[in-house]
Amino acid sequence: MSRWQPDARERLERAAIELFDTQGFAATTVPQITARAGLTTRTFFRHFADKREVLFGGEEIPQFAARIMADAPASLDPITLITAGLKTVAETRFYGRRDEFRQRRAIIASDEGLRERDLRKRAALAEVIRDGFARRGVDARTAALLADSSVTVLNVAIGEWLDQDDEDRTLFEIILDALQSLRAALGSSSPGLTQSSPAATQLPKDSKAGRGRVDSSRTQNAPHGDQLIG
Repeated sequence: MSRWQPDARERLERAAIELFDTQGFAATTVPQITARAGLTTRTFFRHFADKREVLFGGEEIPQFAARIMADAPASLDPITLITAGLKTVAETRFYGRRDEFRQRRAIIASDEGLRERDLRKRAALAEVIRDGFARRGVDARTAALLADSSVTVLNVAIGEWLDQDDEDRTLFEIILDALQSLRAALGSSSPGLTQSSPAATQLPKDSKAGRGRVDSSRTQNAPHGDQLIG
């Protein structure tokens, strides 16, 4: 067998996911994965730190996001950069692989440790995006909001893409819909929130008198819940 296996990573991924799917993640060992792929454990650890990383891609996704951020023109505004970046991710990493990612999602959902790792990976990706925006001169608060929103939009869209029964919408089309929904929600004006004075949002200072009792005049003039979020 040749020492150089150009498709080694893909073979290891396929073998691991097949074993995770048929006999469970916890019951699967690295030697079983490498035997099924026809490769060595040494080759496995050249590509993955452990068997969990088969499902999460190691540092590949954060590095991919960092390259997108670094290579984007300095003049590109944040929203355009996010949209272009998510388009690249959708078309290069997910296109034509829906069944595979459905398998991955089911495997992750079956194991508590994998679910925790998934959350950490999302946080790590958000950190990379946040740092990328900071290097582009975006202030810390805005960079954090943009990064966390990007990761949330991506994951919500992936979930919807995996759940759909047909191929009518691509992942990127769903991402665009999710971005539009987010912009519509954030852009909706709410007089109850935007025009209230600070005093109107504070609880009564008279704790004894205020507990369990609401002033009737304030209740009559207060906006309904749907107005507060609409």
